[in-house]
Amino acid sequence: MLAQLSDSVAVDLARAEGLVDQALAASPHYAFAHFVKGQVLRAQHLCEEALPEYQMVITLDHNSVGGLFNTGRCKMLTGSLDEAMPFMEQAIRLNPRNPFIGFYFQSVGTVYLLQSHTDEAITWFEKARSANPGYWPFHAGLASAYALSGDTERASAELAEARRLSPDDRYSSIARLRAVGYFGVPKVRALFEATFFAGLRKAGMPGE
Repeated sequence: MLAQLSDSVAVDLARAEGLVDQALAASPHYAFAHFVKGQVLRAQHLCEEALPEYQMVITLDHNSVGGLFNTGRCKMLTGSLDEAMPFMEQAIRLNPRNPFIGFYFQSVGTVYLLQSHTDEAITWFEKARSANPGYWPFHAGLASAYALSGDTERASAELAEARRLSPDDRYSSIARLRAVGYFGVPKVRALFEATFFAGLRKAGMPGE
């Protein structure tokens, strides 16, 4: 669901929510159950509600990479960009060989992009692409950042790669991407419009 790989999101979320609530009722201090509850809430675009679950995970397990990273991710999506970065960076330090490290790199790059630190964003998006070159959002992030930096040739190439790898047509237009993605609370969505989507337009993505 969070990796955008489910074909039955509503059914999967409902089943996951029921199962994790049962687990928490039986073991309220089970860190992994709180983590899964956070993931279910985040998949429902309820990051404010997910944050206490991830923070409980960290309370129960100070070195929980998943708890740390997802706390940072939710802080980004709820508008606390400056608070987000330390959690993401700590997660990377604790487990730099995490199989999901590309997502972690991408999220750091996204924070930089939203803050209009385009060069830093490019560095982290390139690291994400190197970690997992087959995952389409990494190429989309690079397309936007390259375009904002003025490198429209590489931006166009990355957008084409994102379209080739994506299992659907989400990169056919800005409107389509907005419809299938979640870009945080209103003030964060405004930042995405001014940076991420603005870059994709420069890279050649039509508005409609």
